[in-house]
Amino acid sequence: MAEFHATTIFAVQHKGQCAMSGDGQVTMGNAVVMKHTAKKVRKLFNGKVIAGFAGSVADAFTLFEKFEGKLEEYNGNLQRAAVELAKQWRSDKVLRQLEAMLIVMNESSMLLISGTGEVIEPDDGILAIGSGGNYALSAGRALKQYAGDHLTAKEIAKSSLEIAADICVYTNHNIIVEEL
Repeated sequence: MAEFHATTIFAVQHKGQCAMSGDGQVTMGNAVVMKHTAKKVRKLFNGKVIAGFAGSVADAFTLFEKFEGKLEEYNGNLQRAAVELAKQWRSDKVLRQLEAMLIVMNESSMLLISGTGEVIEPDDGILAIGSGGNYALSAGRALKQYAGDHLTAKEIAKSSLEIAADICVYTNHNIIVEEL
């Protein structure tokens, strides 16, 4: 049976602003685009946290729910919620089978969470995941470094996804941007 995958999430912290962007494409296997308008980036915890996923769609929704539960349990403490989700994800027999990655952020922190127990905070305030993640990451770093004085975090996030969509066949131009 073919797997459904959703791809390309980009997040940036820049000049005291935070933004996360995601494309809308959901692909079945390697050949068929099943949906163009998926919403892979959303606000959680009363709008104080943004989360985005890349990977299997059903798995990602499970992780959104689990992560939001951890945020509630730890009163919005992003780092603690992320570490506890990663521990549960890695050790739980069912959750361990989930194929997705998450980027989560609030106004002060940004983290990548994976099923292998990784919780990674970037050095440069930029993260990207999914099939077009490396394209978006490269574009975002260039935009932040060379045009950062003239761009907002939202503009960097949107432009980085647009560049990735021009290159990656698993990324489309239906871009959603959320900001804090």
